Amino acid sequence: MGHKVYLTRDRRGLGLPGAKHLIKKAVRAALKAEGIDAPCQVSVLLTDDEGIHALNREFRRVDRATDVLSFPANELKAGHFDKSACEIDPKTGRVCLGDMALSLEHAVRQGEEFGHGTKRELQYLTVHSVLHLLGYDHVDEGEMKRQMREREKEIMALLEGVREQ
Repeated sequence: MGHKVYLTRDRRGLGLPGAKHLIKKAVRAALKAEGIDAPCQVSVLLTDDEGIHALNREFRRVDRATDVLSFPANELKAGHFDKSACEIDPKTGRVCLGDMALSLEHAVRQGEEFGHGTKRELQYLTVHSVLHLLGYDHVDEGEMKRQMREREKEIMALLEGVREQ
């Protein structure tokens, strides 16, 4: 039994070609890079700026759209995965890591803005969110942010070094 990524859209017709494959690949790469071999599950909501704005306002009290939101199911310490401290899905036996919401509009815009394209941006946002689900954070400019950015770079380098299959 491996990792499971549940993808949903908040409205019909919302999507990007290949997004499902790219997101699943990024989730699995992040979990592998973090040394997590316990079967895990992650839920991913694909949305637009309007949808993520509503979620951001409701759950974070921030009245603007953002690129990605992460909702960890457990209180984990970055770099120290402890399966015994996690919620387990009784039906699947997988560790429930949590949920993420991705704004596809933001991914397209940021991919263009940063010059690396939508596909890479979508994978970066996914890796970023998985790290949040695993206890990484960047609330200040200190050590935690540096550690998270370092892991993002390492995981993205692994992803970019893997040929499409």
